[in-house]
Amino acid sequence: MLYRTLKRLIELGRTDGLEEKIDIFFAAGKITEDQYNELVEALKK
Repeated sequence: MLYRTLKRLIELGRTDGLEEKIDIFFAAGKITEDQYNELVEALKK
C-alpha cells in the first residue's frame, strides 16, 4: 500500500521532499530494497 502510494505521488509529480521520506521508509523496513531502488530511479527521471 505504501509503495503504491509513493509510486503514484511520483507519477503525479508531487516529489517535494519525497526522496527523504523514501529513505526513511526503507530504513524503517516499510519498503523492500527492490521497491526502494525502483522509487529512487523513478524520482531521477
